[in-house]
Amino acid sequence: MESRRETMDDKTLREYLFKEVEIVQDVISRVGNNSFLIKGWAVTLIVASLLIKGTFYHHFVALLPWLVFWYFDAYFLRMERLYRKLYGWLVKNRPSSDEFLLDMDRTSLEKRFGKEVPCTSQIMFSKTLIVFYGLLLVVIVFSVYFDLFVASPNLSTT
Repeated sequence: MESRRETMDDKTLREYLFKEVEIVQDVISRVGNNSFLIKGWAVTLIVASLLIKGTFYHHFVALLPWLVFWYFDAYFLRMERLYRKLYGWLVKNRPSSDEFLLDMDRTSLEKRFGKEVPCTSQIMFSKTLIVFYGLLLVVIVFSVYFDLFVASPNLSTT
């Protein structure tokens, strides 16, 4: 009788493992999709703000979405890494433990895996984000240069 009970518990834990893994994979997909959408919105808003002509200050308007979306992109990438850590932990530990059962809370993940995942500011300066947002910054700087020195040369001489 005792071995049958343990088998049911093992079966139940496996069922929870499959359900938890499915939930975590869905969260990882949504967070990855958010990161992709943020990159698209960053490009769209930055280009749109650079195309708006009027005062000289329109270039500085482009810096706001550049900085905000860079931060949000890093935040979502960090969340994705936290949930990937949770995924690894589940696969390794769920078959033998019911600890943290169905615990998907972000603050709980921060406590459990926060020290294993780089902070948001470190992720902001990762190679992939530096390349993407660095290129956007180059576009902004080129636009400022073009408007000041090429399109309106009379402003540069005064």
